[in-house]
Amino acid sequence: MNSLEKAREIINETDNEIARLFCKRMEAAAMIAQYKKEHALPIFDAEREEEILRKSASRVEDEQLRSYYINFMRDTMKVSRAYQSKIIEGMKVAFSGTIGAFGHIATRKLFPSAIAVPYPDFISAYKAVESGECDAAVLPVENSYNGEVGQVTDLLFSGSLFVNCMTDLEVSHDLLVCPSTKKEQIKTVVSHPQALAQCAKFIRDNGYKTIEYENTALAAQYVAELNDTTVAAIASEQAADFFSLTVLERNINASRANTTKFAALSRSDNIPQAKSDVHSILLFTVRNEAGSLAKALDIIGLHGFNMRTLRSRPMKELLWQYYFYLEIEGDVRCEAGENMIRMMQRFCDKLKVAGTYVNQK
Repeated sequence: MNSLEKAREIINETDNEIARLFCKRMEAAAMIAQYKKEHALPIFDAEREEEILRKSASRVEDEQLRSYYINFMRDTMKVSRAYQSKIIEGMKVAFSGTIGAFGHIATRKLFPSAIAVPYPDFISAYKAVESGECDAAVLPVENSYNGEVGQVTDLLFSGSLFVNCMTDLEVSHDLLVCPSTKKEQIKTVVSHPQALAQCAKFIRDNGYKTIEYENTALAAQYVAELNDTTVAAIASEQAADFFSLTVLERNINASRANTTKFAALSRSDNIPQAKSDVHSILLFTVRNEAGSLAKALDIIGLHGFNMRTLRSRPMKELLWQYYFYLEIEGDVRCEAGENMIRMMQRFCDKLKVAGTYVNQK
């Protein structure tokens, strides 16, 4: 046997072993895909992939081969993501609004291969996951311009779903009109109340009347169906494309730093594997005793956790009673976190961990 034949024999033997290990790896990828589906996690995990590539570099001593092996692993992970996408294709993700709404855009960002299912409001989207009609929901929790989305916070407090990841979506409001409409023809703009508030200066400067609508994309649909050149919608460019409208003016919102934080929620609670940028959400009521809130909050710092957000919300069924939404840095599912929760319960009537998440870029 000459050297060429010997080399080919080695390659054939190696390829057989690679094929066996490839199948084994993809079986594990399928398990991961199923877990991500159940816990409303996106397929792409940049931090995890970077960790794999760092480990890959240390496995190959030959400096010339090392970069090729890293490329090999990068391609392998790309194939793995494609396989996971195929498994998750049947995943149903609820959002509020219609195609082209910012909720739809956030859903496509987090779950590009899933089936995005529109619902008319936050409550019906949330309950679709609780009932098993959908696997996950993507809902807004906070806007940098208008603050918290109170209805979603209330659902987190009273419902059974968990926040397993969040993502920030930059919100750009555009003025959408029927084709051939000129700016001087417009008399009225239609949109969601928050969008109208964010574009108040533009509306005021142009002397437009306003009509509130339950969703920006539904407002665009209304304008398209009305086919009236005196009425415009404030919505996204994606909504314009979907409803065959024209973008007359872009970025009409007063603040260019306008970002909405969207949460992915599911029936199962996830424990993040990431070591950084991990946050936990606690929702609680305090006992009607002097200093209960201050004592509960002191316990957080005592156990080494940094409080990131604290908000109060009125309890609808009890006059002048409030519950609190709290975000802390770190994962409470550790010894220090468990001890912290045990101590906080001394001063709380109700305390629930609504999820531990990593922010997705």
